[in-house]
Amino acid sequence: MSSHAQLDWLDGQPVSVAFGDVYFSRTSGLEETRHVFIQHNQLTERFAALPADGQFSIGETGFGTGLNFLCAWQHFLRHAPATARLHFVSTEKYPLTRQDLAQALALWPELAVEAEQLLLQYDVLTAGWHRFVLAEGRIILTLLVGDVLEVLPQLDARIDAWFLDGFAPSKNPDMWQPALFAQMARLSAPAASFATFTSAGFVRRGLKEAGFSVHKVAGHGQKREMSCGQLESPPAQAWSPPWYARPQHQPGQERSAIVVGGGIAGASTAYSLAQRGWQVSLIERLPQLAQAGSGNPQGVLYTKLSPHFTPLTQLVLSGYAYSLRLLQQRLPQHEDSWNACGVLQLAHDDKEATRQHKLAAAGLPISLLRQVDQQEASAIAGLPLPCGGLFFPQGGWLHPPSLVRALCDHPNIQLRTSSTVVELDWNPQEQCWLASNEIGPLAMGSVVVLATATDTVHFDSTSHLPLKAIRGQVSSVAATPASQALQTVLCGEGYISPARYQQHCMGATFKFDADDLQLKEDEHQENFSMLADMAPALYQALRGQEEGLQANGGRAAYRCTSPDYLPLIGPVARHGDFAACYRELANDATLKLNTTSPWVQGLYVNTAHGSRGMITAPLSGEILAAYLDDEAAPLPQALMQAVHPSRFMLRKLIRKQD
Repeated sequence: MSSHAQLDWLDGQPVSVAFGDVYFSRTSGLEETRHVFIQHNQLTERFAALPADGQFSIGETGFGTGLNFLCAWQHFLRHAPATARLHFVSTEKYPLTRQDLAQALALWPELAVEAEQLLLQYDVLTAGWHRFVLAEGRIILTLLVGDVLEVLPQLDARIDAWFLDGFAPSKNPDMWQPALFAQMARLSAPAASFATFTSAGFVRRGLKEAGFSVHKVAGHGQKREMSCGQLESPPAQAWSPPWYARPQHQPGQERSAIVVGGGIAGASTAYSLAQRGWQVSLIERLPQLAQAGSGNPQGVLYTKLSPHFTPLTQLVLSGYAYSLRLLQQRLPQHEDSWNACGVLQLAHDDKEATRQHKLAAAGLPISLLRQVDQQEASAIAGLPLPCGGLFFPQGGWLHPPSLVRALCDHPNIQLRTSSTVVELDWNPQEQCWLASNEIGPLAMGSVVVLATATDTVHFDSTSHLPLKAIRGQVSSVAATPASQALQTVLCGEGYISPARYQQHCMGATFKFDADDLQLKEDEHQENFSMLADMAPALYQALRGQEEGLQANGGRAAYRCTSPDYLPLIGPVARHGDFAACYRELANDATLKLNTTSPWVQGLYVNTAHGSRGMITAPLSGEILAAYLDDEAAPLPQALMQAVHPSRFMLRKLIRKQD
């Protein structure tokens, strides 16, 4: 896993201990950035020439202090059309801590507005992909934390201009390799440009061999020469599985979307699209938003991780960080909305203790999680606990309906509640979808996103998806003076949160074959038994002198899950045609077929987030926006494939399970 950069501060300037090199020029770092990267990628002219709804993508090697990013951000807002968007994709092996980043950026007061926005979102950066949405959606940063030669091969993007940065080749020879230049060429849009401060011969030769034209030009200040150029000979594109490819959209397609489902998945989808200028019709069958699976009074913001860093763990790490950023932006902390009170994941048995010990030794930042013994866990919780566990200081509880409403409060989102979509029709002449209820039309849009949990299978095009509903019931109990001492969320076999409006929420049960949502007393008792085992002192504090706990409220809802417990996020292919296109895989799964996947035009799904909806659903909106606006993917290719809806059809085909 990644570790943070170790810095020395010499005369107020940051110096990398690992590379023995400065992050920027001691005398004129900002002017050098503008000279090397802005001027020699012709960004002033290229930004100004963008169409009104255009976008521009910059790729960078070495995020460092973020100076180049902030400079490009500021320049873009000054010169691009007011509705254009900048995508900035950067790599960083050793990210700075927030404190070091703030100290470094304080040297550039003219970037203070941009720096403040970045610092508000910049926190724990684990290895992996991190998405930052800034300047009300006009600036999107995708920060790839890891070795550049390992993360760029996993990137799906089309880069218009490269900032070839990083410490000097003599200080950081492992980065300046032919493999890097080959990846730059692979990821480049036609005629993509590059600029770099170095004019080292082996760098120029490597770039030429990768297909770039290379020119030596005057450097900045005392630096005599630098290099710049553009891609002249694009490389042959390596084979990639067509069943996971991005569907092609029609040029000039209207940017209008119908999102069906008013829970956290639908709201996140609508919000990400609305920020990019899409006109979104959000349709919800119930009278209010977030009344089904997203309607519990308190959900938990935490990450149950595997020490093996499975695809689910990688998704959860990226989603957790993004959800926290989104909350900081959209939902002020309040007794009604959310509270970053921390989460204690208790080591309730030997198996869990072993898992936690492995996680604690995996090199994750202590600002993300740390192992605590029984004494420290009890001090954090404010009540005696029977064991220690893992403490997640940034986590806490969230009132999901508050977040859903905040996300949907956007001028580009039109809400239609108490409306059940019973029919979806594609009009090939108009290139649009029509959503209707029993009475008549509800909305039109060029794309449809079904964020309807298990109801997704009620539509013909998505009836094949393997979705399952699992009932869960939470119980509410009145807080007592003694229980008010609870300072943090406790998790074990279940969870309990600090009081919200004098009520504690605990749960939740898992019932796989339930077919109703009536509150059940035996499930209340199940929740109470869970609490008695997990935190006996808290159970006693709530019970007082009574024989047992009594629920004064509760709620039951269905979680939607998939067979591999990963969500389904992405485009939908026609079930029957998919099998016909790729039937040869049943005999040889290694075949590199090239037939285009039989996509259902403009149809996407966002479902099966299970009990992790507050962690994975917000980021899912960014995944769908990347598909629909042809942006850099917010996750590595392997993870994008791991959540792709076609994965189950592919597995059935290969296993001959029709």
